[in-house]
Amino acid sequence: MMVETSIKEIPELKIHGRTTACREPLTLFWTASGFECNVSGSELWVEVEVTYDVFEPWFSYTVNGDWIGRQMLVKGRYWIPLFRGMNPDKVKNVRFYKDLQAMSDDGDSYVHIHALRHDGKFYPVEEKALKLEFIGDSITSGEGLFGAKQEEDWIPMFFSALRDYAYLTAKALDAEYRVFSQSGWGVHNTWDNNTRGAIPKYYREVCSLMSGAENERLGGNMPHDFDSWQPDCVIVNLGTNDASAFDQPEWVDEKTGEHHKMRRNPDGSYSEEDVRAFRDAVKDFLYTLRACNKKAHIIWCYGMLGTPLQIPICEAIGAYIAASGDRRVSYLQLPNTDETNVGSRQHPGALCHQQAAEVLSKYIAQLV
Repeated sequence: MMVETSIKEIPELKIHGRTTACREPLTLFWTASGFECNVSGSELWVEVEVTYDVFEPWFSYTVNGDWIGRQMLVKGRYWIPLFRGMNPDKVKNVRFYKDLQAMSDDGDSYVHIHALRHDGKFYPVEEKALKLEFIGDSITSGEGLFGAKQEEDWIPMFFSALRDYAYLTAKALDAEYRVFSQSGWGVHNTWDNNTRGAIPKYYREVCSLMSGAENERLGGNMPHDFDSWQPDCVIVNLGTNDASAFDQPEWVDEKTGEHHKMRRNPDGSYSEEDVRAFRDAVKDFLYTLRACNKKAHIIWCYGMLGTPLQIPICEAIGAYIAASGDRRVSYLQLPNTDETNVGSRQHPGALCHQQAAEVLSKYIAQLV
């Protein structure tokens, strides 16, 4: 007999990703956020409520660790089957992943989980020994991991949470993980020089980079409870968009007149003043990360789309270590994208992410 159980009534359910304490419904903000359950029975359905203005969310799900499905979510509240016709006596591990990042330009883009429909019993999900947090830009959001190489459309269909290096690294290490990422953003500014698109400015809140009254109502602007989930490693993959800004026009806010430009010298080199601002942003973010994650190893990764700011990043890390005495911070270069491993939208493809995950997982295994 099929029954419907609200999310709040399933204590065995494991919630993944930054969110609020609300379970009526559970709101998914970030890439790879979702839920995981161990359940018996012959079938399982999930009741979702989907909202958006422009960017429709996508989701993926696994059964017993195998990637079973991926699809676009349309607006509305409805039921989606996750499995059916399976052996009712066996316990199945099911995990639901939000494939799309938090969409800062679409304050109505959310996935809400209301209930599960099933004919079995829920069992506790075993806790992982290792916790990882990934902080980054479009690379960490999985942009370009679906679609042919010639695709240039910026649409949710070409994002994936289950092909990216974060998922693959966590899987290799049997770790629980979270993602905090935003396409086009950096440490100091966005790819097109907008200083409001700096990841560190939003790190202390649940999901404050989402705009509008709806995010306020859902609790996205609330301070994040870092004590509730402390990672063993924080992996930062930022700097790619800060470098791109040196080759983009000045950003100007038409309402306020505020403007910003990362500049090159006449000989083509980077302006030292602007590089210094970038270095300071990296160093300041390391202090924030340490304040929020007391014991974590902090690994700054870079290189999947070149290394133009590698020296300033390493200088900032060195300056931070010298000033703070914090020795649990390091730098790791990741494999670059080339014609053999590129994906859509000129982003790293699945092979590049696999290569990065192999390097990163081996490095983390040596630390923990």
